[in-house]
Amino acid sequence: MFGFILDPYNYPFWILVASVIIAVLGLLARPFSTYVMFAYPNAKYEAIGNPFISEKELNRVIEIKDLVNLKDALNASKDYELSGENSFEVQKSLDENLIQTIKMMQKESSKKMFGFFNTFLEKYDIYLIKNTIKTKLEEKKIDEILIDKAILQKTKTFLQKINDTEKQILPEILKKYGFDKELIEAVMEDNYDTLKIDTEFERYLINKFKNIKVPYKCENAKQKFVGTLIDTITIKNVLRAKQIGYDEESCKKLFIGEGQEIAPWKFKELSEQDSVPHVISSLEGTSYFDSLKNAIETYNISKSVQILENALDSNLLKLVENISIKNYVTIGPTIRFIVSKEFEIENLKIVTKGVSEGLSSEIFESYLVKEVGS
Repeated sequence: MFGFILDPYNYPFWILVASVIIAVLGLLARPFSTYVMFAYPNAKYEAIGNPFISEKELNRVIEIKDLVNLKDALNASKDYELSGENSFEVQKSLDENLIQTIKMMQKESSKKMFGFFNTFLEKYDIYLIKNTIKTKLEEKKIDEILIDKAILQKTKTFLQKINDTEKQILPEILKKYGFDKELIEAVMEDNYDTLKIDTEFERYLINKFKNIKVPYKCENAKQKFVGTLIDTITIKNVLRAKQIGYDEESCKKLFIGEGQEIAPWKFKELSEQDSVPHVISSLEGTSYFDSLKNAIETYNISKSVQILENALDSNLLKLVENISIKNYVTIGPTIRFIVSKEFEIENLKIVTKGVSEGLSSEIFESYLVKEVGS
């Protein structure tokens, strides 16, 4: 039987050869098709760049003395077409630029990336949802203008329902949106903890990013990015908690999941520390230690955790750059561009506020997040 099949003078032999060739070509084509779908978007992101996370470009704009010249300088760059006559309007225009950029990325990328970009858009809506719920819990009037600011239609519908219903109905509405039991319980506690509510929303978003589908060959890079994001958020949460005097038991409520380097046992160790400097010392040996160690002196003077958070954000940019380099032909540059764009927009909003109020650049420069080594 096998002799008949393997005889090159018989048809079954050539059918077998053709089948093997097709199978091999299929295996080779799958990763190649992934590389092709990212070729144009990645080239475009590299051409646009993110100039306003570099020290050189930020130094250029923070020295501008009035809002009109600042706006003109930004509009002269590749990616901006800002409008507005005052600080609020220009900052709003910057926010719109970020949303337009993500929608552009979504439109020009493979359909397999649609959910990834949609989750980023939902991330900004979650900020509105969280604050609307807090307003509801405080039994204050919800500003309906905020509802119109939502990006996704499902968010607008959801916010309107929150506005129109009683507090007791919140669990049912939250469940329909897709929020999990822990978040609903945190919202409905009699003596609710706002930091715990914030943490549950962070966990919800992290799980969305974890579970969102991306193309073949991209899953590992996406999960590494999510793990790095978890680490950064976790460390920020613990630093804030220790700054305001949380004990170990209170800190445990802030755990959003295992990250790239911060495992549950490491989180427990961080929670056991009694001060911000001790938390930083406990991070020795991780990718987060050096950036925090370099910022500790400034923190000791200002006692502002914001200094440490900015150091972690700069470090996040570096870690995302590493992910991009290792996954250059797939999702890496996409992740790097969108994360860098977020920080770029925040930097420019800070600069806009400082320039419009006539502040010295030394006052607001420390709040800017810069790419390490730029």
